[in-house]
Amino acid sequence: MSKNMLTTKEATLIHDLLLYEESACKKARLYSKTVTDSKLSEAMNKLADCHQKRFNALLGLL
Repeated sequence: MSKNMLTTKEATLIHDLLLYEESACKKARLYSKTVTDSKLSEAMNKLADCHQKRFNALLGLL
């Protein structure tokens, strides 16, 4: 097996993590648009950005 090849178990785990990060990002973006407090909205957007970065990093592993 090549050094850069993922096992089936690793690929499945990354897939599951991608789903989690995507869901968390979408929820945080939705919450940022529905709350009335601007500071809370900004915090939700920052949280969504963090989940997006994790999603992109995980995607890069595939």
